[in-house]
Amino acid sequence: MIYRVVGALLLAVTMAGCARSPSALPALVAAASGLTIELTAPVSTPPSASVFVTGTFNRWNPGDPAFVLTRLGEGRYSIVLPDSIRGPIEFKFTLGSWETVELTSTGGGVSNRGFTVASPGPAMYSGVVERWRDGARIAPLASTARSSVRVLDSAFAMPQLGRSRRVWVYLPPDYATSTKTYPVLYMHDGQNVFDQATSFAGEWGVDETLDSLHAAGDPGVIVVAVDHGGARRFDEYSPWRNAKHGGGDGDEYVDFLAETLKPHIDRTYRTRPDRRNTAVMGSSMGALISLYAMLTHPEVFGRAGIFSPAFWVAPEAFAFARDARPVRPDPRFYFVVGARETASVDEATAYVADQGRMIDTLVASGFRRESEIQAFVRSEGTHSEGFWRREFPAAYLWLFR
Repeated sequence: MIYRVVGALLLAVTMAGCARSPSALPALVAAASGLTIELTAPVSTPPSASVFVTGTFNRWNPGDPAFVLTRLGEGRYSIVLPDSIRGPIEFKFTLGSWETVELTSTGGGVSNRGFTVASPGPAMYSGVVERWRDGARIAPLASTARSSVRVLDSAFAMPQLGRSRRVWVYLPPDYATSTKTYPVLYMHDGQNVFDQATSFAGEWGVDETLDSLHAAGDPGVIVVAVDHGGARRFDEYSPWRNAKHGGGDGDEYVDFLAETLKPHIDRTYRTRPDRRNTAVMGSSMGALISLYAMLTHPEVFGRAGIFSPAFWVAPEAFAFARDARPVRPDPRFYFVVGARETASVDEATAYVADQGRMIDTLVASGFRRESEIQAFVRSEGTHSEGFWRREFPAAYLWLFR
């Protein structure tokens, strides 16, 4: 691969003492056709550690072996991204996991870095990492969750999977002072729903959004967010096995939501338990399992929010949806995808095409466009929490209008 070759060339130049020459690196960059990233890492970086770049171009995989930087010595690293990565990208640096993601010098979270790779020709980006996250030595980041958010259980039992998981609950601002009942929205990737301190790529800010909507007159909703299972995320968010990425536990996961978690929430809080007041929502793999949950448990979930669906992981979803039949009254799907889901034009186009294909499949199965399916393609949308945060209010309001 060209970015491996150029990385090796850069290493050779450094060892020869040429890296200190102001003209040596530009000459090599000129020979590259994609974006060259140069990084200065903190002195605390272990010499044996690998430094990775992760972002919209590799679906935010923090330890992708195709995106490990070459060590140049003296805390300097470099990589040349594939020529196919063009246009606006967002990214961060890690030591191979979200537990070792970059931080500010004071231990705070770092916003996604941004860069636009012009086409055609080479480009250059230089960055500095101040500090790496190390849960054993660095104090937890400050929480951004509102007072309306609480942890229901840090180890809620998932008997269908033989596991446990942290579960969050958001209650509307007037919950404690009223006798009202509320619809319920179930969300995946709970680490990213409410709190920057627990997120691995930014938060949706669902609590801030719903508090603001409530102040403007919205009647409110209870939100239940389930943390993903780390290395088991792909397994739980797809019922079909993918040879490279995993999968196969999706049935057990949605059974947990429908048969264990929802009954507990309905017993504990003042909910409207019927299907028209129960929604499921997620992004990427979370979008895939949200669609599957509504199609397999239509008596439980009557609404689904499907953001940037990763149907590429499980093409079996199309045949499954083709055999589904609407349960009425009033099922609702809200789809949204970005035209820039990844920096690869081909992959981004595939995201958009797959969403369109799924909608056509659902329509062929008997679901109605417009009244039961809303779908949007946002020209500037990327595969990121920032995009999903922005799109959340419209999806919520339509699903529960």
